[in-house]
Amino acid sequence: MFPLVYEINTRVWLKDISARLGHPVTLEAVPDEELQILLDGKFTHVWLMGVWRPSRFSAAIAASHQGRPELLDHLKDLQPEDIVSSPYSIPAYEVSETIGGHEALVAFRQRLAGMGVKLMLDFVPNHMALDNRWLPEHPEFFVTVSKHEQCHDPSSCFEYTRGKYLAHGKDPYFPPWSDTLQINYANPATHEMMIHNLSHISDLCDGVRCDVAMLILKDVFNTTWENLAGKMTEEFWPKAIQAIRKKHPEFLFLAESYWNREWELQQMGFDFTYDKPFYDYLGASPVNVAKLKGHLLADWNYQEKLCRFIENHDEVRASERFGPNHAVAALVMLTSPGMNLLHQGQLFGLKKKIPVQLIRHSKEPSHKALLHLYLQLFEFHRETVFQEGHTEWLELNTNGQSLCFGYCRTIPGVHAFILANFSATGIDTRVNHPALAGLEDSELTAFSTRFPERPHERQLAASSLSIRLAPHEGVLLIAKTS
Repeated sequence: MFPLVYEINTRVWLKDISARLGHPVTLEAVPDEELQILLDGKFTHVWLMGVWRPSRFSAAIAASHQGRPELLDHLKDLQPEDIVSSPYSIPAYEVSETIGGHEALVAFRQRLAGMGVKLMLDFVPNHMALDNRWLPEHPEFFVTVSKHEQCHDPSSCFEYTRGKYLAHGKDPYFPPWSDTLQINYANPATHEMMIHNLSHISDLCDGVRCDVAMLILKDVFNTTWENLAGKMTEEFWPKAIQAIRKKHPEFLFLAESYWNREWELQQMGFDFTYDKPFYDYLGASPVNVAKLKGHLLADWNYQEKLCRFIENHDEVRASERFGPNHAVAALVMLTSPGMNLLHQGQLFGLKKKIPVQLIRHSKEPSHKALLHLYLQLFEFHRETVFQEGHTEWLELNTNGQSLCFGYCRTIPGVHAFILANFSATGIDTRVNHPALAGLEDSELTAFSTRFPERPHERQLAASSLSIRLAPHEGVLLIAKTS
């Protein structure tokens, strides 16, 4: 079955529980009721973000607010103790004592296993914290910047000792991350050091989410860093993944991937890769139906290794990005093949994105009706037709209305029709499909994203079905013909 993953910002989560209980809580002491959502949603994996030892340098940089106006935007009553280091500026892959340390993580993993849930953690291959454990003895693990280059671009690097500079970690399309150092993959010894780190992590969990995994593809690294570091001559991912699979054959690898590098990373051994195109096409204003169609009809071998999401810690909250289309977007996501990633707070319709440098979140109302809708969608998601079904695009009689579309997932004897209306007006639609021939209305299982309301009345005639979609409504119709 495709994994259903729940992302938790560990530090914020524990802080919130501690505030409600009136005393500090670490991982091993999380009350049972706090884990109920995992059971209700039948999640297969939990991704805990922010478990590694925090960086003092990163916390100090965050506290300066330099380039971080979102901290004050999120918490109007921001206090110094609310600001923490970035979970992606890691000094060492040691479990933070603030969440209970190594033993607490081990105990929590065992507890999850008893619930039938697997644990995923972060691996950050591109960069490390300024105060990382390897720098004093091994500056060669990082990209060096000459004093001449530093004069031209002072913000690009860090003076780690008098007159010597190392480059900050960087995505070539954005400014450098000033609380990190760029790891040098032109140095073969660096590969071994990072595989050692990954091996250590693999003993603590069942899978990893690999941060910005495409940045250390050989051609990307060389384009960005060859002038300073020399040439990276061997890909990192194939040998790293192979090394871990020798120890843990079932270990899961998820790549955070952009720039259409998903297929390449899948070929290198990743089980799943982020599907940012799906997010962009679905979340476009208006929804990009033409691109979405082409994407959902791609080869199955590619589709089955994509990780679909409409929210994660890097993106705008789904209820903010999709607005009234949140529910119908969730329907499309959960009826498409591949892994599904859900973010903490998404099920309750929270709108305020939490900066990763904060340990406390602003209070906002939750929407329990949305939670019940998600739980119903999760039940459908588990059905075989959505795990194995072939995808077929439906031609609707919407007079070129670009905000309404549909597709069908099919296995022998079962057809699931998904109809989505992303517009602010109701639309009369008609579906023609051979599987509808001879069916009675009572043979259709019908679900609406206006749950618990039922879909509008529909009419079946020969192989045609007519139904009115309400504004911002998604409808799922399942026909079992044998």
